[in-house]
Amino acid sequence: MGGFSLELNEDQTDLRDWVHGFARDVIRPAASEWDEREETPWPVIQEAAKIGLYGFEALATWFADPIGLSLPIATEELFWGDAGIALALMGTGLAVAGIFASGEPEQLAEWVPECFGDESDPKLAAFCASEPQAGSDVAGYRTRARYDEATDEWVINGQKAWATNGGIANVHVVTAVLDPALGSRGQAGFIIPPGTPGLSSPGKIKKHGMRASHTADVFFDDVRVPGRCVLGGRERVEARLARAREGQKSGGQAAMATFETTRPTVGAMAVGVARAAYEYSLDYAKDREAFGRKIIENQSIAFDLANMRMEIDAARLLVWRAAWMGRNNVPFTAGEGSMSKLKASEVSVWATERAIHILGGAGYTREHPVERMHRDSKIFTIFEGTSEIQRLVVSRAISGMQIK
Repeated sequence: MGGFSLELNEDQTDLRDWVHGFARDVIRPAASEWDEREETPWPVIQEAAKIGLYGFEALATWFADPIGLSLPIATEELFWGDAGIALALMGTGLAVAGIFASGEPEQLAEWVPECFGDESDPKLAAFCASEPQAGSDVAGYRTRARYDEATDEWVINGQKAWATNGGIANVHVVTAVLDPALGSRGQAGFIIPPGTPGLSSPGKIKKHGMRASHTADVFFDDVRVPGRCVLGGRERVEARLARAREGQKSGGQAAMATFETTRPTVGAMAVGVARAAYEYSLDYAKDREAFGRKIIENQSIAFDLANMRMEIDAARLLVWRAAWMGRNNVPFTAGEGSMSKLKASEVSVWATERAIHILGGAGYTREHPVERMHRDSKIFTIFEGTSEIQRLVVSRAISGMQIK
């Protein structure tokens, strides 16, 4: 039996260095331009696809790591480069996680490649869960799906909000309600194939941060998809609903299953942005002079940087623990997945704010990237479950009570 070690293996260090090089040489030089343009950075996506960084094979390799650290390692490096561009690259992974969480092997084989396209013609995918009146409240979803026996089709109607890649995606993965009486247990996930009539989007939402990532509302007006497009298969879904109606455990529901899978990855995103802000402000403090000395020689600045490094390292360790647990099917008995996302997201907001403060007036301008990093970081405390929701998950897990 091997001894305990936190040292990365050769494959993981090679992956880290490879992704870091792409983030340094391709993402960072383009970051300010695409933030200002507020458009999907297709040239960067195409470059990533060309070298094998964007695609099903890369994601499958990261998921296959038995230790579970390859995905958070790669994610941290991408978001160290720039959060908006990185989310444009990683957003497809959320839809893939939705298919992976609830889909059958045949569905993964058919639809995951469609999510990415290929090297010459890369595509995007979107996971559509949140709604205008229901974000964290997954039981409040109103988008409906019904089965049309005559045509063997599912008919979907409703509206989704805040969908990454919504409307421009090749494949949309949508959570819809089959039985409203069952609340969150009466839902299922559906795949909307490319070019399906009835799906529409009014266009990209203007955002505070993550401006290079496309976010949009998506409308479903009698959208018809083949019967095989319900994730998990019709028989399995109907059996789950039947158990729920009888008061038995139904095996969870589509949106939460996806979020449980991806929360440590969101934590890695937040760590990447926080680390970028810390490194930039550290370099600035070692170079900037005031009152005849480097500003890092002042305890207030040096202690801020020490705290930033400590909090970032602590957040990363929580992310790595949750990623290892998830990959090795170790139950989150204390809400460890939510814990990792909560800590990392709040550290990211705090660390980027401190970075601006260390740079002073310069940090508030767009001449330095910490201003953009601060804008980008705020979403981590909101999407895929707000900080309040993460605390609710953890408090329920540690108490065994249904905290309200």
